[in-house]
Amino acid sequence: MFVSPAFAQAAGAADSGFGLMQLLPLVLIFVVFYFLLIRPQQKKMKQHKELLGALRRGDRIVTTGGIIGTITKVASDTELVLEIAEGVRVRLVRGMVAEVLAKTEPAKEDAPAADKAAS
Repeated sequence: MFVSPAFAQAAGAADSGFGLMQLLPLVLIFVVFYFLLIRPQQKKMKQHKELLGALRRGDRIVTTGGIIGTITKVASDTELVLEIAEGVRVRLVRGMVAEVLAKTEPAKEDAPAADKAAS
């Protein structure tokens, strides 16, 4: 009718152990989170950083606030001058560019030399 102290001690010792089977679900959850959440977010951040680095004058962009405009000047590494309407220019932090709608063609190497020769 009563449980002996030996059985009670053996049962308690088996439950207090931290085995691999108790750790496995936590590891699996972390792996799933990594492949479904963390990794895609890192790829998206890398693509956005490359997009920001390739901005140049004449590109038509959309800001994170939804304003559409054309870059008229790259003021510095962190600022752009954006023309949102005819004669309306605003300064914009480069990180606030959400999307590039239209890219301009890069300037040719010999284009400035041809301009100097024509003058």
